[in-house]
Amino acid sequence: MPAQQKKIIFCIAGVLSFACALGTAAAIGTQLWVKGTILCKTGALLVNATGQELEKFIGKIQYGLFYGERVRQCGLGGRPFQFSFFPDLLKIIPASIHVSVILFCTVLIVFALVGAGFFMFNAFGSPYETLHGPVGLYLWSFIACSCGCLIMILFSSEVKIHHLSEKIANFKEGSFTFKTHSEHFANSFWIILVCSLVHFLNALLIRFAGFEFPFSKSKDSGPITGAADLMY
Repeated sequence: MPAQQKKIIFCIAGVLSFACALGTAAAIGTQLWVKGTILCKTGALLVNATGQELEKFIGKIQYGLFYGERVRQCGLGGRPFQFSFFPDLLKIIPASIHVSVILFCTVLIVFALVGAGFFMFNAFGSPYETLHGPVGLYLWSFIACSCGCLIMILFSSEVKIHHLSEKIANFKEGSFTFKTHSEHFANSFWIILVCSLVHFLNALLIRFAGFEFPFSKSKDSGPITGAADLMY
């Protein structure tokens, strides 16, 4: 492939990596990771609410990695409540998983920026070391993509397996019990998925530029030396 086309491909990959870094940084600071509704189970059972009456006992909840908001509905109107994970909810959430998600988000931002820098270096400079060349670009893209996948897996397990929404909904609730009525992942979570796909796409762009994948060996083999050579 001509050098000019390679430069264009590396520029595109660099811009995509930089955009992913900005997107991830923006996603971390929002409370748009999970949205859902919570049912005031105790209140609904007290009045034996059914059908449309249940709407008076269904509140809302949304949260991110650092803070969120819930609106409890127990038949007397909505009561909003702001909360933060640190330090308010630290005792009731799976803290190790939650901190790991934040840590991998940070690593994703760092390596996305590093990858963007090296893509631009290879577009406008002359690669002279392994980490500045195609192998390094594969490395940064692979690490960033892996971090994005780990973020989604860990956060999904925190929400679905450890029932994070219910734990938040029942935080500081003495006589009332809340149950998750519905929940879904919001924009910030899907931004991480898009970033993971972008870094995978960057690896394909490197291959499209004409550089082999790392650890791929050429089929051409050198001269074969056998026992007969020892005779000469």
